[in-house]
Parts: sequence; structure tokens; C-alpha cells
Amino acid sequence: MDFRITGLSPDPFRHLYGLPDAALAARGARRYVADSKPGFPDRVELRDAEPGESLLLVNHTHQPADTPYRSSHAIFVLEGAESTYDRVNEVPEALKLRPISLRAFDAGHMIVAADLAQGDAVEVLIRRYLADPATAYLHAHYATRGCYAARVTRA
Repeated sequence: MDFRITGLSPDPFRHLYGLPDAALAARGARRYVADSKPGFPDRVELRDAEPGESLLLVNHTHQPADTPYRSSHAIFVLEGAESTYDRVNEVPEALKLRPISLRAFDAGHMIVAADLAQGDAVEVLIRRYLADPATAYLHAHYATRGCYAARVTRA
């Protein structure tokens, strides 16, 4: 079964690009400069920022459905990111490097399965969950901090 992994659209974050730190703080955001790689995973391009690149730490509602699983959390967005990651049958390196919590949701936005995977096991778990007809889509989260990483659907 083919799968598609997508990052976030940069549209909701563009208004923050280039704002002074005080203006970011007034909007509940903070600027960070990557000082290591890996270390700062961007949610638009689904890659780790290079040392010296700026990122914005923002709160993002990744599960907006009106269910008990409605959720938001802090995520990094590469400042100036414009190209949404959108690939079929490719797991980006940023998702392979870290333990991933993969959560399968049904059409009613309720979790039907969840587990941890890392490296090549991420793709194996994606394919297993999408083979279940009860699964409508998946959310990948970086397990150690619990932050939303990407959306996975059937291609």
C-alpha cells in the first residue's frame, strides 16, 4: 500500500517570519537559532535545520477535531520555510532519526491504534496501520517531546 507523508503548510506561519522577538512573544512564539544538527526538526519541510538557521517555536493545533483527542503542542517551523514536504513512499530522515509515536485515527478522529517506531520500522508501522480499513489517517509525533511531526495518508 502506498502512503503519503505531508508537512504543514507554511501559510499559517508566514505572518511571523521576520518579526522582532518582542512581537513574536506577544503572539506566544519564540525564535531559536539551530546550534546542532540534528536537533531542530522543522514541520513544514520535514527536515532538521542547519546550524545557524532560524526557527520559530509556536503552538499548533494538530488535531482540531472536536473529540477527546483534540490537541495542540509546541512545534518548530523553519523561519522562511515555503516548500511543504509532500512525498509518496518516502519517510524523511528527520522522522527516521528519532523515536516516533505513530497514531492511527478513524474517520471520527478517534485513535484506533498507536505505537512507537524508529528508523526503517517507521515505514513498516505506517504500512501496517494503513492496511487496516478502520484507519483514516495517521499522525506522527516525535515521541520524546510529544510534538506533532507530520500527517500520513494513503496515496
